[in-house]
Amino acid sequence: MKHDAGRLATVDLGTNTVRLLVVDATDRGWRPLHQTQRVTRLGEGLTAAGRLLPEPMRRTAEVVAEFSRKARGLGASRVRIVATSAVREAANRGDFVSQVEAASGERVEVVSGEDEARLTLRGVAAGLPGLADPFVLFDIGGGSTEFVLARGGEPAAAVSLRLGVVPLAEEWGDPGPVRWDRFARMREVVERRLTAEVPEAIAGAGARALVGTAGTVTTLAALDLELPAYDPARVQGHRLSRAAVERQLARLGALDVAARGRLPCLEPGRADLIVPGIAICLGAMDRLRQDTVVVSDHGLREGILDELLGESR
Repeated sequence: MKHDAGRLATVDLGTNTVRLLVVDATDRGWRPLHQTQRVTRLGEGLTAAGRLLPEPMRRTAEVVAEFSRKARGLGASRVRIVATSAVREAANRGDFVSQVEAASGERVEVVSGEDEARLTLRGVAAGLPGLADPFVLFDIGGGSTEFVLARGGEPAAAVSLRLGVVPLAEEWGDPGPVRWDRFARMREVVERRLTAEVPEAIAGAGARALVGTAGTVTTLAALDLELPAYDPARVQGHRLSRAAVERQLARLGALDVAARGRLPCLEPGRADLIVPGIAICLGAMDRLRQDTVVVSDHGLREGILDELLGESR
């Protein structure tokens, strides 16, 4: 197929999920043409081993190659692949990057935690232009969680914590219903980390809103809205109260992992991660002294695209 100069694609290569977005550039920004995601659990076993394991590497490289072919098949003139915490922390990151580049025929860019935070903010701010200023953005990932203080749409302070849902699930997870004594201990661990590692420059900056992005908060929004199928437009800008998060925790905690994975809008690959994600979400609300999270369906993927769009022009 002939490549369209106004058609661009991004692949967000995360610790848990690989996300593809293909868009057409327009005078006003971009129009989505195709988007999809797949849970590949690249970071499985990384915390214990210190390196990416062969099977997660294989299945992730396969998906990235498939998504790259799809993007080129749709006529994308550029495909930007950005890898985040699992890849940047792994001792064998070079081997994995070479494997993905060989499989996909595209270059892989490994971003720092600071760049990940900056790009995520760029995607969020573009998608929610009416946010109160200043606000704090948090992005719960598979291998890390980023916090960004935004003033005038620009990052005033940012921190990337090696605190993600995949290692939390590996340490604290259980295939059955939640054991609340264990959950309480996990919450304590998370809250200690947030207290120690989210600086007062962010936590005490007088943020007028707390904005959450990525799979935990978008899934919670979809469940709170009782959507029969995930709808990005309905999730975008939804306000999650602390009471709503705690309601979903009680509901999900009563189910085993298999039953959670059968719920609408909760993909099976996230079923064991949603409870650790809720622990981080509640901890973020406590640390930032906020009772509501504004949910952003847009995040890193859209920020990568927004930057790509600026370069292409």
